[in-house]
Amino acid sequence: MPKPPAQDEPQVSQVLHLIYPASLVGEPILYRLIRQFDLTFNLRSAQLGIDEGWIEIQATGSSEELERAVRWLTSEGLQVTFPG
Repeated sequence: MPKPPAQDEPQVSQVLHLIYPASLVGEPILYRLIRQFDLTFNLRSAQLGIDEGWIEIQATGSSEELERAVRWLTSEGLQVTFPG
């Protein structure tokens, strides 16, 4: 269960480019990301096929929660980059 952000904790916004390997294209990664982390997400663009795919999302919340989410995504097997 996500912990509520502290009242004085500053909010940050970061664009994440998530590259899916073939083994994860059919997995509910976004669903789990939304349920497990106290962040707000905005889908910016995506391209998913049968064998590979990527999505670009904007995540907003505390920097600590954002770092936790990125660690979780990479531990699940996604490649995470930060487009400029």
